[in-house]
Amino acid sequence: MKIGVIADDFTGASDIALTLAEGGMRTAQFVGIPDAETDVEAGVVALKSRTIPAEEAIDQCLAACNWLLSQGAEQIIFKICSTFDSTDAGNIGQVAEALGTHLEAKHILTCPAFPANGRSVYMGHLFVGDVLLNESGMQDHPLTPMKDADLRRVLGRQTTWPVAHLPQAVVSQGPAAMARALPSERAMIIVDAISDADLCTIGRAARGQKLLTGGSGIALGLPANFGATPATPPWAGIFGPGVVLSGSCSRATRGQVAHYKTSAPSVEIKADDVMSGSVQLDEIVAWTLDQPIAPLVYSSADPHVVAKAQATYGREAIADKIETLFADLAAVLAEKGVKRIVVAGGETSGAVVTGLKAQTLHIGPKLAPGVPALRHGDIALALKSGNFGAEDFFTTALRDMETTR
Repeated sequence: MKIGVIADDFTGASDIALTLAEGGMRTAQFVGIPDAETDVEAGVVALKSRTIPAEEAIDQCLAACNWLLSQGAEQIIFKICSTFDSTDAGNIGQVAEALGTHLEAKHILTCPAFPANGRSVYMGHLFVGDVLLNESGMQDHPLTPMKDADLRRVLGRQTTWPVAHLPQAVVSQGPAAMARALPSERAMIIVDAISDADLCTIGRAARGQKLLTGGSGIALGLPANFGATPATPPWAGIFGPGVVLSGSCSRATRGQVAHYKTSAPSVEIKADDVMSGSVQLDEIVAWTLDQPIAPLVYSSADPHVVAKAQATYGREAIADKIETLFADLAAVLAEKGVKRIVVAGGETSGAVVTGLKAQTLHIGPKLAPGVPALRHGDIALALKSGNFGAEDFFTTALRDMETTR
């Protein structure tokens, strides 16, 4: 293994796995920490650590790091969301600090930029499209509301390490200029990137760095450091019944839900119904299997609806109930012969993969920027971060899962 990745959720894991696979590295995504050796050039350990307390996240990430090192990993990436999903309480900074200390890293280059999906970092601030992060809808995220676009401040509230900044004007001058601009002391460093070219420069500058933190874009230039050349992952089409499961409440996903509902059957899973116990798994399964085309089962409410439910029942209680429902639903549908499953939302994706008892996911071609086709046995999966994908993503993903490449 050359590159080892610790991903803080399942959609992020598949996102960066696609980047590394397209960079020409033999890549596998693991669900949790494997208990066996592996023979890949890039290994991605998918955890569900984004929203858990910092101490628990640190323990899980250090364990994953040690397994990756035992497989020969020469460089570790702590993969976070391209919208820096966190809270002032953490846990991006705390985990990065623990990993950096463990690996004896002096500098931790940190960049969540993903220009292909509209995420850029400029003057230390994270933009989504042409608006600041805290004006993009992420300020209303039910689990990790992002109310500050200045990543230097966000990270500084989570770590005891100094937080420095490399502006785009330095990045544009190349790896040598970046090296000269690095601080003499230990630091986490927010690095600007507004284009793929900037990310490739960061990748070249990261040669020999023990630890990087960022979105999948930070891996764009890394495979070349290990002699890899770009490639398209192969894919044999998978046919059979399909379903779309959506638990994300992001603006993009709500738009995708609204679009898909105009041409496909759908059923909404409401927080009140889940908490009251009136939602019956067997009824949802029967309804899903009875539809002539891939139906949509969703719990993607508007922010004010989510906030009201959280105030009534508690954030964690609702999340646990809904995730358990999606996990159980995915497991039963797979047993009943569903072969294509599109999932929206990191927490929902983690629940679905857990329900399927998947251990290793094989990386297929790109369905959308940041979203690969994944194979689990004879089942095709698409694990979509809430903010990713065009309005018609559900339709195109289901279709492209059937296409051999």
